[in-house]
Amino acid sequence: MSTKLTKFQEELILYFKARFTIIYVVTSEEERVMNEIVGACVSANRPAMSWDIADSFVPLNELAGRVDRPAKDPLSALEAVKKMEGDFVFVLKDFHSLWEKNPQVIRKIKNLSQSLKQTKKTIIITSHTAKIPDELADQVYLMEYGQPDYSDIKEIIDNFAKIPNIKVNLTDLGKDRLIHSALGLTANQAQRVFAKAIVKKGSLDESDIDLVTRDKKTIIRESGALEFYSVTETMNEVGGLDVLKEWVRSRETCFSKEAAEYGLKPPKGLLLTGIPGTGKSLTAKVVAGLWRMPLINLDMGAIFGSLVGQSEENIRRALRLAETVSPCVLWIDEVEKGLSGSGGDSGTSTRVFGTLLSWMVEKKKPVFVVCTANNIEHIPPEFSRAGRFDAVFFVDLPTFSERKEIFKVHLQKRRPVIDAYDLDRLAKASEGYVGAEIEQAVTDSLLIGFNDNGREFTTDDICVALKEIVPISQSQGQNIQRLREWLEQGRAKSASFSEKASAIKEQIKVQTFGDVPNIEL
Repeated sequence: MSTKLTKFQEELILYFKARFTIIYVVTSEEERVMNEIVGACVSANRPAMSWDIADSFVPLNELAGRVDRPAKDPLSALEAVKKMEGDFVFVLKDFHSLWEKNPQVIRKIKNLSQSLKQTKKTIIITSHTAKIPDELADQVYLMEYGQPDYSDIKEIIDNFAKIPNIKVNLTDLGKDRLIHSALGLTANQAQRVFAKAIVKKGSLDESDIDLVTRDKKTIIRESGALEFYSVTETMNEVGGLDVLKEWVRSRETCFSKEAAEYGLKPPKGLLLTGIPGTGKSLTAKVVAGLWRMPLINLDMGAIFGSLVGQSEENIRRALRLAETVSPCVLWIDEVEKGLSGSGGDSGTSTRVFGTLLSWMVEKKKPVFVVCTANNIEHIPPEFSRAGRFDAVFFVDLPTFSERKEIFKVHLQKRRPVIDAYDLDRLAKASEGYVGAEIEQAVTDSLLIGFNDNGREFTTDDICVALKEIVPISQSQGQNIQRLREWLEQGRAKSASFSEKASAIKEQIKVQTFGDVPNIEL
C-alpha cells in the first residue's frame, strides 16, 4: 500500500482526533478496508485490535500488545473494550449480525458510546450492509467505503508488473482503457480477472479488455438490481426523433477534458416520456453508444427487499456502483413503476425515491441518467422538475416520414438491399402504429414468406401483417390523449418537432386515426 494517506485514512484520523466513539463502515471489501484502518492507526500512533465471533481479539499493530482473556461473545467483548487502557481503536467485524434480536447488545453499545466520550478510544464496526438499529442511529457515524477507483486499479496492475515472469504489455493508452474497463469491480475481483488473463495466455495486455468486460457483466448482474450492457446500437437504428437525436449529438463532447476547462459541466440526464413502443428504451442504448460509455441498467423493481432497511441499502449500493463505473449512462426503464409506491410499504418507496432524488441533485461523478416512463401520471412532480434532468422529451406516434425511416431500419437489418419494398406505401398503411408494432409486422412478414416455400417476403406481406396487429393508438386511444396533454401543457419537448415545426403543426389540418389525432409533416 502507498505510504501516502488515502482520503479514507485522512477522514479516519480526523474522526479519531474529533473523538468519534463509534464509526460504522459499510464495505464489501473487508480485507482492503482493514489495511486502510491499520495504516491510519499507524499514522495516528494509535494501538489497534480487531474482534470477531470466531477469533476474539487480534492485535492489528505492534502498539496493541496482547489480550490475556479472550472474549467469545459480544457482551464480553464490549466489556473488555471498556476496561482496556489506552487510546485504542477497536475494529468489530460483522457486529451487526450480533445485535440483531439481542437488545442487550444494543443497550451495551449505547452505554459504551456514552462512556467512551471521556476517553480517546474509538470503535469501528465493519459490515457489508448498513443495518443500524434505530436506538443507535444518533450514536453511530456511518461511512461508506467505496470500490476501487482509477488509482487503486492502476496500483493492482503495477503490482502484477513487479512479479517476476509476468508480462504486462501495455502502452499508456492501453493501460488507461484496461483500468476503465475494470472500474466497478472490487479489488479482489479485479485481481482475479487480471490473474485469469495472465494464466490464460501468459501476459496482461489491451486484448484483455474484452475478458474484463465479460466478467464485469456477470459480477454486476449478480448485484441484483444492475445489469451491464455492451452497447452496439447507433443513431442509424432509431427512425425519426430528429430533435432528440440532435440534442444528444450536441452534447457528445460535454464529458471531455476540453469541455471542463471551458467551464462546461457534464449533462445530468434525460427523462423520456410518451407512448409505449416508440423507441424510448432504444434511445438510452443509443446515447451510450454515441458517447462511447458503459450502459448500466437499474431495475427499480429489484431494489425493493423484504428486510427492514434492505431497499434503502440496495439503492445506495447500486448508485455507488454506477459512480464507480463512471463516466457511464445509467438507464432506468419505466421509472414510474419504482417511484409510484402503494403507501402500504411503511414508507419504503418514499425513502428509496428520496435517496434517488437527492443523489441526482448532489452527484459529483459523471453519471448521465436516462429515465423512461410510459405512465407519466404516476411520476411524482418533484421528479421531473427543473434541475433533475437537462431535458424532458415526449415521444409521440411516429409521423409519415418517421415511419418510412423505421421501416428502412428494420428492413435493412434483414435484407441489405431494400429497393424492392415500397416504403411510401408501407408508411401510409402503418398510420397510427408505433415502432415496436412496425418491427413486429416486418418480423411476421418474414414468417409469411418462409412458410410459402421460402420465397422472398414482399411489401404485400408486410401490409397483411400490419392488418393482423391492433395498434396501440386504437387499443389505448384515451390514454394516448392524456399523454399528449402533458406535451400541450409545456411540461416536455417534442422529440420529433422543433418549436418552429410545432407552431407550423398547429396550423395544419389534423388528421384523425380513430379517436386519436395524428399529425403528418
